[in-house]
Amino acid sequence: MKESRWLLLIHQLPPKPDYFRVKIWRRLQGLGAVAIKNSVYALPFSAQASEDFQWLRKEITAGGGEASVCRASFVDGLTDPQIEALFRAAQDAAYADVTRAAERAESTAEIARLERRLRDVTALDHFGAGGRKAAEAAMAKLKTLRTGRGKKERVPKQQTWVTRPDVQVDRIASAWLIQRFIDPKARFVFGEAREGAVSFDVFEGDYTHEGDRCTFETLLQRFGLEQDGALRAIAEMVHDVDMKDGKFGRDETAGFERMIAGIVKRHARDDARIERGIELLNDLYESIQPSPPGR
Repeated sequence: MKESRWLLLIHQLPPKPDYFRVKIWRRLQGLGAVAIKNSVYALPFSAQASEDFQWLRKEITAGGGEASVCRASFVDGLTDPQIEALFRAAQDAAYADVTRAAERAESTAEIARLERRLRDVTALDHFGAGGRKAAEAAMAKLKTLRTGRGKKERVPKQQTWVTRPDVQVDRIASAWLIQRFIDPKARFVFGEAREGAVSFDVFEGDYTHEGDRCTFETLLQRFGLEQDGALRAIAEMVHDVDMKDGKFGRDETAGFERMIAGIVKRHARDDARIERGIELLNDLYESIQPSPPGR
């Protein structure tokens, strides 16, 4: 019996509201699914794809639609090579977008966003789309000619910095780092990105997660602060609490996590969390710094 290579999401959405239809379409695009028929989307079968489609099915039904997920093989009509070609075409279009954007990008923030975008596209490239080489070459050329990588970045002082509401460990610690070491007169706001503001720890923001680095680590690297041993120690704690991967395993991390959790639990307002977090992190930073001789 032919192996079932494909996972299908078969769905029907309510005619209204329009935003829900757009939301589901974006979810499908984000998963790298391709349409093989109206309201029928496919992914190569895997445990992760099955989980992704199951979550999306629940979201569709919760929104008043209908959806089923099934594993399938095609015995007539569409062939496997034709379906693979659909995936390659979709990824080629995404690679072409990256290539065009790389030819126009100038700022370090733009380059960082494009690097993340290229990683996302590559992760969904299941069948070796031909556009990958051109996109990677464009990014390599861009970084060689236009970036200041390896130099300490600078931002205009007295900036407004914007991040998502309901700040937690990475955003609290990043706000402290910004105000103490990067922009002493920084003003923090919470919500949607706005013109003229520097965004951090938001999707495709100026400073956010890069690779396996949390936002705090990204700021540390981009502003040339990695030589400070106390900051590196704090970055390791923030990473392990935020990323939950136990990468560094510092003894102090559990206590640090509980202190941040206490701040979040006690203070509902984001500005109050930032204010209290800054006090905590100032004390933590000083405690890690080596004592001066003679003390």
